[in-house]
Amino acid sequence: MPRTKKIQETTAKYVTRQPAIQYRRPRRRALKPRAKLLVRHIVADPKICHGKPTFRGTRIMMWQVIEMLAEGLLWDETIYECHNRISREAIAEAIWLSGQAFLKHADEFVAEPVAA
Repeated sequence: MPRTKKIQETTAKYVTRQPAIQYRRPRRRALKPRAKLLVRHIVADPKICHGKPTFRGTRIMMWQVIEMLAEGLLWDETIYECHNRISREAIAEAIWLSGQAFLKHADEFVAEPVAA
């Protein structure tokens, strides 16, 4: 009998346990920022021009066209300067959108209060 106990004791030393299987939750991926369609011809895509509003399908920023028009360029000259990549409708939407943005933030542009 004592001999069988030794064998059992020695074999018990060499028995290896199976490691417990640990469940790993899948990592949550960060949501990718998506392009926002502001109006029909103007988008804001974080991958293009750091998310500034651009004309759809181009890298022409809206502020550039507004600046050209503010300097006095005609619409046709502006379209020519942009290599015919934008349309008259797109320019009209850019002007409308800039007007909407100005109306929303008009109080931020007050230089001096005027007495009524």
